[in-house]
Amino acid sequence: MAEHNQTSPTLCCCRKSLPVSGGRCVGDPSQPSAGPRPGAPPCPLVDVASASNFMCFRLRHFHLDLRLNFAAKEMSGWLVLDLVPVQPGVNTLILDSHPSLLIHSIDCKVPGDEPKEPTSLTYRVDPFTDYGSSLIISLPDGTVKQDKLIQVTVRYTTTEGPAIWWLDSELTCGQSRPLVFTQGHSVCNRSFFPCFDTPAVKSTYTATIRVPDGLTVLMSASRSSYSKLDRIFQFSMEFPVPSYLVALVAGELQHVDIGPRSRVWAEPCLLSCAVKKLGGSVERWLGVAEDLFGPYLWGRCDIVFLPPSFPIVAMENPCLTFIIASILESSEFLLIDVIHEIAHGWFGNAVTNATWEEMWLSEGLATYAQRRITTVAYGEAFTCLETVVRLDALHRQLRLLGDNNPVSKLQVKFEPGVNPSTLMNLFTYEKGFCFVSYLSELSGDVRRFDSFLKDYISEFKFQSVVAQDLIAYFLRYFPELEDAAVSQREGLEFERWLSGCGPPPFEPDLSAGGALIGPVQELCDLWRSTEPPDQQALATFDLSAWSTFQVVLFLDRMLDHSPLPNEVMARLSGCYSSLFDGLNAEVQIRWLQMVVRNTFYPDLPRVRAFLHKHTSRMYTVPLYEDLVAGVMKCVAVEIFYQTQRRLHPNLRRTLQLILFPNSSAPTSQNGAVQSIVASSSPSGSPLQTPATTATASAAGTTAAMALRDVNVSA
Repeated sequence: MAEHNQTSPTLCCCRKSLPVSGGRCVGDPSQPSAGPRPGAPPCPLVDVASASNFMCFRLRHFHLDLRLNFAAKEMSGWLVLDLVPVQPGVNTLILDSHPSLLIHSIDCKVPGDEPKEPTSLTYRVDPFTDYGSSLIISLPDGTVKQDKLIQVTVRYTTTEGPAIWWLDSELTCGQSRPLVFTQGHSVCNRSFFPCFDTPAVKSTYTATIRVPDGLTVLMSASRSSYSKLDRIFQFSMEFPVPSYLVALVAGELQHVDIGPRSRVWAEPCLLSCAVKKLGGSVERWLGVAEDLFGPYLWGRCDIVFLPPSFPIVAMENPCLTFIIASILESSEFLLIDVIHEIAHGWFGNAVTNATWEEMWLSEGLATYAQRRITTVAYGEAFTCLETVVRLDALHRQLRLLGDNNPVSKLQVKFEPGVNPSTLMNLFTYEKGFCFVSYLSELSGDVRRFDSFLKDYISEFKFQSVVAQDLIAYFLRYFPELEDAAVSQREGLEFERWLSGCGPPPFEPDLSAGGALIGPVQELCDLWRSTEPPDQQALATFDLSAWSTFQVVLFLDRMLDHSPLPNEVMARLSGCYSSLFDGLNAEVQIRWLQMVVRNTFYPDLPRVRAFLHKHTSRMYTVPLYEDLVAGVMKCVAVEIFYQTQRRLHPNLRRTLQLILFPNSSAPTSQNGAVQSIVASSSPSGSPLQTPATTATASAAGTTAAMALRDVNVSA
């Protein structure tokens, strides 16, 4: 998954101990360094992000039956859980829920006891954290027995919760029909349906979804069917998945098959562009991945492109990747994001991190797999260039946070109440990637390590694991490395990798990308020299012939040296701004960040035009944060008032917090912020009198990290 987050939480080592889950989960996250001691008993699994008593049950299957009401922005229906108690004397079922769920009734029956009527159950909802609540259900005495199946049915209605995003027609790409999608990662799906909302628990599921005429429903399921007469869509996921990977989208969607097991879904106005961009590439990438890591386990590998309101870049929902349509502008970023989500089919979806404190087991391994795929498909130089862009961003983040910030750990231990979604950061991806690369280096041969990963997937598929499981299996697979005590090598101890703060102790050799990376650094050096570069020297660098990642690397490294002298910005603008106008948004946003951070007013109209065009979180939030942090807050406020009605309410609220951190802006009845500016300059021209004071930036604290300080879209 590629995700944007605004802050990183304060972390500590307090942990709540839970008994071992009844779900299929192995290992112990508290003993990471070299596997368990011989004969040591397993320790309890910990998931402080779940209020549920998932350890008391085995979830065999669940069924959702929902009707979507676009007018009321509600889903209503029922959930049926097939549960097997794994402990004696269980008289309470606790599910993760959310205050936005309205519970109507709950009942229970024992299959095989028909025609006995279901037993109505009493329940209560207790607070848990700011991202969820506890649904505590009393089970009937004498009915619930260890290892005997029971079915619990919960009738409920969703309201406005964090997992469900309702888009009015004007917020869709086609602007003709409304659309709704869900986003479950990490702990949002408890506002979609009551569940064991932990990656430690996996199960199969089925769903029946009813929608208004003319709309199509898709789910992250391996099979689907449709009854045109009743407007009913049926779905079945035959393979066990955790709750966060259950996803739904409904809207005016059409598809084109682009391979024997893949199709592209999108609104009609986007479909031809999406198909043209992907073509037959998906099947090619799947074939490369299967050669490296074994069979693709999910059957379908479809992709749905969602409007700019989609809150992250992409999500690896099994059988149906969700991806933001905005990324279609950049073929290279699209390529990387789709391949990354394909890699999750093995790392993250088939084998899943058992707790959110070890997200690197999903994202670090998927990033490594993504780069193995691109190396085979596009060459080592391309992969090294993309890796340098990301590792640059990692070190940029470290400079801001400091080497001792606990967020930089791979094995982040957080106290109850911390939202796991806020821990999605570059360390999860890139430090995790470096650790996997180090394991590959230890194996002595990259293809030998490919075989290890293929066997690792075969060993643990459809299970949830902790770091101990991966490391213990690695040392068993390479016994000569265990004999050599590689886990204890000074400075590179596995324990240091997992529990230590700071930069990766090892980074892979990226010299194979020198032909692409070298010219970028040479151009940066020219612009950073004491004397402005002469035209003859600049003429040897043709940025129009560079790849997107080369231009992005150049701008990222120039951003690292902002503020720049005004004459340098003027020369840069004269040389490149017209070129950047014709390139994709990933390039444009970086140039515009340079414009804002250097208070370069001649190019401010380009900032206005960009923010009027782009309404996705990935492109708006970084620029607004830069505008507010400098002397251009009044410009940001003006643009916000002009564009707010085209922004999703969630993004609108985010921007309000950026623009008005210490007060609440007045809102109209429809939720739009009412203008409090007496007058403003016309759109496209800079204000003549910029704000004279800069707003404090959250990036200066160790507990916060803003996207504008990363210079990279996740």
